[in-house]
Amino acid sequence: VVSVTVWDFVWNLLARNSVLGAIGMALAVASVLVLAALALREAAGFARLARLDALRMQALEARSGTLAGARGVSGAIAGLYAARTDTAWGRRRLEERQAEVMDADALLSLTEAELMAPLDAQAVREVEGAARRVALATALVPLALADVAVALYSNLRMVRRVAEIYGGRAGSVGSWRLMRRVFSYLLATGALALTDDMIGTVAGGGLLSKLSRRFGEGVVNGALTARVGLAAIDLCRPMPFVALERPRVSALVGRALRGIAGASA
Repeated sequence: VVSVTVWDFVWNLLARNSVLGAIGMALAVASVLVLAALALREAAGFARLARLDALRMQALEARSGTLAGARGVSGAIAGLYAARTDTAWGRRRLEERQAEVMDADALLSLTEAELMAPLDAQAVREVEGAARRVALATALVPLALADVAVALYSNLRMVRRVAEIYGGRAGSVGSWRLMRRVFSYLLATGALALTDDMIGTVAGGGLLSKLSRRFGEGVVNGALTARVGLAAIDLCRPMPFVALERPRVSALVGRALRGIAGASA
């Protein structure tokens, strides 16, 4: 409907005034090119996320497979980060040591330890920063809708940054789709419930709420943000956590709160 309407408008404009018609035609063509570029950008973002999903499934299956299959997965993951300087040292270490490994599971564990560790550190810092921002906004902003807006923006930005860190940079639509996948993952795994990992954090928020209700709410909201961030890490990481320990919500929120205290000091 839109394309036919634009077409009729441009042709009618050409019939009335050739100069204005030419300008209208140029603007219509430019709009089509911009929309095509945006569509290609979103498609590329979806392709990057799909590649991470495929690598994660291959890495999981290769642990119980042959050494040749494990080397193929290890090479694919190393190739994913071949142009990045933050994994250069790990890629050199992996190249030097992989010839010594004769077991599929050990090779993939070595790949995870060498390549994922620096990326995990970056992702964890991003999650801690988002949890800190949400906790501060909840504690300091008196307007309820304002802290909700800050939390939504912080969570969306955090999920997008986590995807970028692991090589799955997505566009605007892809970021919202990734956010939906994160929440679907949380609901499917029951991770929004008060599991053992969150009991200490939430209990701490309850104790702090006796001193300051808003600060207690901030701690709990920060913990939920950290939970969302960990789910994003699980979905965007090209390898599941096996050789490296998965971060814990309580540790993340603890470091985020210490960051607040350090900033105040």
